[in-house]
Amino acid sequence: MTILITGFEPFGGQSVNPSWEAVSALPERVGSCSLEKLRLPVEYGEAARRVLEKARELSPQVILCVGQAGGRDAVTPEVIGINLREASIPDNAGAAPAGTPIDPHGPDGLFSTLPVREMVEAIREKGIPARLSYSAGAYVCNDLMYTLLNHFRGTDTRVGFVHVPYIPSQGSPSLPQAQLTQALTAAIEAL
Repeated sequence: MTILITGFEPFGGQSVNPSWEAVSALPERVGSCSLEKLRLPVEYGEAARRVLEKARELSPQVILCVGQAGGRDAVTPEVIGINLREASIPDNAGAAPAGTPIDPHGPDGLFSTLPVREMVEAIREKGIPARLSYSAGAYVCNDLMYTLLNHFRGTDTRVGFVHVPYIPSQGSPSLPQAQLTQALTAAIEAL
């Protein structure tokens, strides 16, 4: 199985993004899964465009996106993406949409097509804090999740999103980068 797994560049004045740190430290293979890693810009629309471009090239069975959620104290697979762009801060290209739909004709929300509960349990079994999240926010992470779920709706390509907390150098609460990578490995093994 081919998995396209993504993380983001730093944003919001940070010098690091734990999502990319964790993704980039993953091995090339986890079990029978071949991993293709992609670093994304923190830009509305552009992040999803790059994933879709890479997906056309790879035809992955799974697309697993990872993002930073400062303030969370656990690894949190997202249950749902919502059809909303609402920036609390401008993205890295300066865009700050407010109250605009991602797709004016799309459904209000779309559920992850990955086994999020099993992913949480697999992460917890490694002794790492994990729980489900019912809000991916309305920033670029949610924009990416919703766009991909909408694009691959009705296909065999499964899509999901996992938020990770800060790493210690960014503040608290946090988890060590090695634990974040271990959590992603466990989540992949649960697929």
